[in-house]
Amino acid sequence: TARWNQTCWRPDMKLVVLSTNPKLYSTRRLVESGKERGHETIILNHKRCYMNITSMRPSIHYKGEAVTGVDAIIPRIGASISFYGTAVVRQFEMMGVYSVNESVAITRSRDKLRASQLLARKGIGLPVTGFAHSPDDTEDLLNFVGGAPVVIKLLEGTQGVGVVLGETRKAAESVIEAFRGLNANFMVQEFIKEAGGTDIRCFVIGDKVVAAMKRTGKEGEFRSNLHRGGTAELVRITPEERSTAVRSARVMGLNVAGVDLLRSNHGPVVMEVNSSPGLEGIERATGKDVAGLVVQFIEKNARPGRTRSRGKG
Repeated sequence: TARWNQTCWRPDMKLVVLSTNPKLYSTRRLVESGKERGHETIILNHKRCYMNITSMRPSIHYKGEAVTGVDAIIPRIGASISFYGTAVVRQFEMMGVYSVNESVAITRSRDKLRASQLLARKGIGLPVTGFAHSPDDTEDLLNFVGGAPVVIKLLEGTQGVGVVLGETRKAAESVIEAFRGLNANFMVQEFIKEAGGTDIRCFVIGDKVVAAMKRTGKEGEFRSNLHRGGTAELVRITPEERSTAVRSARVMGLNVAGVDLLRSNHGPVVMEVNSSPGLEGIERATGKDVAGLVVQFIEKNARPGRTRSRGKG
């Protein structure tokens, strides 16, 4: 296992990528980059991990064997299994293993409402956002985000799923009524028309934006997610956009993050801070070895027990 000296890690770390799908581009690239830089790099399906939670010797087991000697983990946890996935990350943290993104930060960024409140508290630009639960709040809720058109988002949605554009007031009221009927938590945001169906994905590692791309939705689609048929191209971002992306990742506590910005008439506004940003779109659009930069960050920062939260919270 890797050892620390006064300058840096020796290049023989044991890295674990937590991912349910070894065939995913992002997972494959992280493993390739780790191996290229001389590290033992393996994939563990966090859904198949099981834990021994004891006060003296917490441990993680996988396919009948204890997972030992790990220097750092790279969580690639989908939104649908955040609860169990972050529990596995927390267990590694309790064992003193460095996680490039900590469990508390992943949980914080996955809760869209909590994330918006934290970003707003730090003065980071956001679309005007409303949140409510009671049916008789709908009219006033739509008023204070500026009326239709509005974007209505499920709090648990990801990759554009559960995001609906209410083009008219009547349409917005119908969507809100449907979400309420499902007893789903959702928020309502102003529609930034001037963005023209495009957004900027800034890939943040540490305190730097290492790559940025502009994503454009397919014809007639207001969501620009690449999973929904959007296209991506290299983009030059402004110092304000760079600063907004880095500050947003820092507020969430994420070392590696995809920060999605819209260019509004009143400056950059943050749509989402993603704790498991995909690598395929950004690497292809920019030609940068982003996976390699993630591994380099781990080499510089990983230390035994160097976990801010130590599995707390």
